[in-house]
Amino acid sequence: MEMDTMIREEFPKKISEMLTNRQFREIRGALSILAPQDVALVVEELEESERVRVFRLLPKETAAEVFVEMTPPNQEALIKTFTDNELHEVLEELYIDDTVDIIEEMPANVVKRILKNTDSESREAINQILRYPKDSAGSIMTTEYVRLNKDMTVADAFARIRRTGVDKETIYTCYVTERDRSLIGLVTVKDLLLADEDCEISAIMTTNVISVDTSEDKEAVAQIMSKYDFLAIPVTDKGSRLVGIITYDDAVDVIQEEATEDIEKMAAILPTDKPYLATGVFETWRKRIPWLLLLMVSATFTSTILGHFNEKLAVIPILTIFIPMLMDTAGNAGGQASVTIIRSLSLGDVHMGDVLRVIWKEIRVAVLCGLCLAVVGFGKVILIDGASVIQALVVSLTLATTVIVAKLVGCTLPILAKRIGLDPAVMASPFITTIVDALSLLMYFGIATWLLDFTA
Repeated sequence: MEMDTMIREEFPKKISEMLTNRQFREIRGALSILAPQDVALVVEELEESERVRVFRLLPKETAAEVFVEMTPPNQEALIKTFTDNELHEVLEELYIDDTVDIIEEMPANVVKRILKNTDSESREAINQILRYPKDSAGSIMTTEYVRLNKDMTVADAFARIRRTGVDKETIYTCYVTERDRSLIGLVTVKDLLLADEDCEISAIMTTNVISVDTSEDKEAVAQIMSKYDFLAIPVTDKGSRLVGIITYDDAVDVIQEEATEDIEKMAAILPTDKPYLATGVFETWRKRIPWLLLLMVSATFTSTILGHFNEKLAVIPILTIFIPMLMDTAGNAGGQASVTIIRSLSLGDVHMGDVLRVIWKEIRVAVLCGLCLAVVGFGKVILIDGASVIQALVVSLTLATTVIVAKLVGCTLPILAKRIGLDPAVMASPFITTIVDALSLLMYFGIATWLLDFTA
């Protein structure tokens, strides 16, 4: 049995039995061997009344870590059962960025209660972060970091870390600032451990510091952290003053959120920030139906083209049976190109200046794919479908040309979307397929008219 399955199925049953038998010490022991993320899975599988009782059995620090890992609906339910003192104890153990994340998911009455039970310093930091745009670096940073002065000795630095580090999200990387908080360098704990105690920070700090502005897009920040393998990255304001840091766990969350959002857009679904099972039927319907309606209406172009050539199709009805194959092949070819380019744009592998290189590469790939499909299609239409050589030639030529056009459309539309400020993911398979379907029909009938004197 997989670990996650065991945690979701076996542990909750055991915990429920222990609660019934009032084996509280055994519950603490059973949960102490699990990571906070796994404890959260167990707690969320319990009945609501059991959930509260088990949560109150957890050590204070563990309870806070478990609370962060729970889904917003379960967090809200727990908050409603907490006394003010219990809520204050949990909030006291949370990092500022985690508190902000929770607040952003809560209704106004719960937010009011959370802010009421935080100290004034934390409340000020929370409000500062909440003022930044949702997708900015400022919105995901934490203000809890270790700050050192350049004229400190290594011994002084360790003394400050010991004194203040317990409340910081990370102490491995320490940031060196001027008195006005201007960022001038950084040192790691490794640097400090390997240096003499009387050595000044200015002598061992790294001055070439990569930082991001508070207004930087959070996805771009995550990409920078991934590129340089940073555990944390400093965030500065317009005056180059250090205001916070972003840690790798927040960057991973951003990457996951953005990847999920792109996948949903590529599947013609409006993005949602809720897990699948936590999203209601009507909300799921509301996220899916707009694109389905739009694509259905846009598909009328295909119907119009077929209607226009309906009489001519009656002359050589065998051509009708190849329409699904041609449309599907063109749609698949366009989808391959669009998904590849969308992903490359997202990862920063392709930029706006690469458009000509992308088109030239896709043309060559399309020609190779088109020729291969045309040869195989020619043989298939003659040997399996029993069509004539001229009819097979019409189908094979259409295959070759539609694949080339489809790949050009698939690679250029995402780049064009980014150029005009849209998310390239909206130009994925469903949208590309609708456009390519219409183009493939027009080319099919055009080639048929040319080769078979279709208009006669």
